[in-house]
Amino acid sequence: MPKIKRISPRPFRLPLKGALRWGKASELAALEHVLLEVELSDGAIGRAEIPPRPTIYGETLGTVLAALDYLSPQLLGLEVEDTEAIQNILDNFPNNPTTKAGLDIALWEAWAHSEGQELWQVFEPHHPRVQVSYILGIADEAEMLADAAAAYRAGVRVLKVKVGRDLEGDLSRIAALKEHFPDVALYADANETLSPAEAEMYLRKWAEAGLLYVEEPLPVAEVLARKGLRKAAILPLIADDSAFTLRDLWREAQLDTYDILNLKPARTGYTQTLKMLALNRTEGKKAMVGSQALSSFGAYHSALMAFQEGVSEPCELAFHLKAEGGFCSFPPLKEGWLYWEDLAQCCFDPQAFARHALT
Repeated sequence: MPKIKRISPRPFRLPLKGALRWGKASELAALEHVLLEVELSDGAIGRAEIPPRPTIYGETLGTVLAALDYLSPQLLGLEVEDTEAIQNILDNFPNNPTTKAGLDIALWEAWAHSEGQELWQVFEPHHPRVQVSYILGIADEAEMLADAAAAYRAGVRVLKVKVGRDLEGDLSRIAALKEHFPDVALYADANETLSPAEAEMYLRKWAEAGLLYVEEPLPVAEVLARKGLRKAAILPLIADDSAFTLRDLWREAQLDTYDILNLKPARTGYTQTLKMLALNRTEGKKAMVGSQALSSFGAYHSALMAFQEGVSEPCELAFHLKAEGGFCSFPPLKEGWLYWEDLAQCCFDPQAFARHALT
């Protein structure tokens, strides 16, 4: 069996066309990520994108590189198919989710290439197409509408709106989006900004405004309040921050705090994502695949999970439209849909990556 021979991080930077703002004060102006390469003893190479998120996971470019320095000596020399040993090493290194997820995805791809396959041949689709959504950050109305218009021209027909800082401002922006894009569906992400005392009122207003559902309206620690809010059935609730890991998801499922699970392969890798999706199906819950503000290459890897059984809701696979450039030709959307036959054409472009790599 081929063994893990080399693990190489390659930082890169992609400017954004406009900053993404969310939560109480978070802002992202450029993708400063890591392309991870894993080479096996037979020459097969797998790649993945690691997106450090200091304000979410406490990971920075520096901590990602340090984590890889720590993990690599333990992984080198292991057979790529010794998944138990690999997962034990990752599990025994707490936190650092996107670093470990990148390793997991890159190892899956390296194994696939070693078998003479691409990842899209490994993960056969359960359905032929996926509806795609696009994330709108917190912005003034003109900036938001311009961002939405660009996404609409690119074929997006579902928009995710960041909310929670200002109810009247939220409602005004939602109304403007509905006026300018009447055929677009909307849902919201509150990023834990509401208190239990105000949550029901906010959700009723958002429901009246026509939103489909809302993601993480309450702080993660407010487990019982979240359970009560879900029971009130004002808007379906999406679990994201409250279900970072398989263990988190088990807790939320037992307490019945959510309606839809937001899976993020760039945070959980393929191995854990597939386990979370299986648990979610057992619980009879819906699922979507979410964004970690990835380039088109990371979007390709995430999109493979969006075609798996149990993923039923629009998936956040269009963030790369905000980026200036990329190194993977993500397929165009067709009236809001991404088709498997088009996704299978994606591939890594080394010459394009070289233009964005940091030395």
